[in-house]
Amino acid sequence: MWPSPEQGRGGSKDLDNMKSDRMRTVQLNVCDSEEVARAVDYVTSTLKDPENGGLWGLVNNAGISTFGEVEFTSMDTYKEVAEVNLWGTIRTTKAFLPLIRRAKGRVVNISSMMGRMANPARSPYCITKFGVEAFSDCLRYEMRPHDVKVCIVEPGNFIAGTSLYSPERIQSIADKMWDELPEIVRRDYGRKYFDEQIAKMESYCSSGSSDTSPVVESIGHALTSTTPYTRYHPMDYYWWLRMQVMTHMPAAISDRLYIY
Repeated sequence: MWPSPEQGRGGSKDLDNMKSDRMRTVQLNVCDSEEVARAVDYVTSTLKDPENGGLWGLVNNAGISTFGEVEFTSMDTYKEVAEVNLWGTIRTTKAFLPLIRRAKGRVVNISSMMGRMANPARSPYCITKFGVEAFSDCLRYEMRPHDVKVCIVEPGNFIAGTSLYSPERIQSIADKMWDELPEIVRRDYGRKYFDEQIAKMESYCSSGSSDTSPVVESIGHALTSTTPYTRYHPMDYYWWLRMQVMTHMPAAISDRLYIY
């Protein structure tokens, strides 16, 4: 279920073209409570026994991303990213949870390695994914007496496989960001520093894996395994090791290793 019809149209068309009689596609704006409610009504109407059988699984995968240091990032940008990544996840989960609970099913929330470790120039994204982690943990504790499993998938760097960023989009975001900066920020940082940070983002976005199958396999395991994991870490070894260091070692050590 996509954050907006425009973003989901191509993917929905691909799914529809599979001609599966076991699959239905629904356009859904996770930022709109009325659309979420209509989606719940539609799903309920397709279930054979919604009162007793319920819905087995919900995967919250809708997400957007951006970049920019704190002083470069507008409040509107923070709100926009949070509305999809965090509030969209919470809104959709709450709406479908009665059906999930009746089925003793699964909630699978897509977080990120950046939901476990902060990163410069990614605060809007990190904030929302840290929030998804906390929400998922609280929900897991609450749902345990109801035999509902709540799992978190924390992908590593799969930017190359998701098409979230193209060089043109990075430049478009950068140009808009620079144009909207307060004069004092532009003067203090300077264009040279700003452009250097954009170049770092371009380099990061050209890295990572284009093969998203480890993420898909993690989601599949979380939905179908008798004993799913609490957290899945589909990422290469560098990012896995870095996450362990940053989440388990004192900040004085991890900061020196990765920041300075």
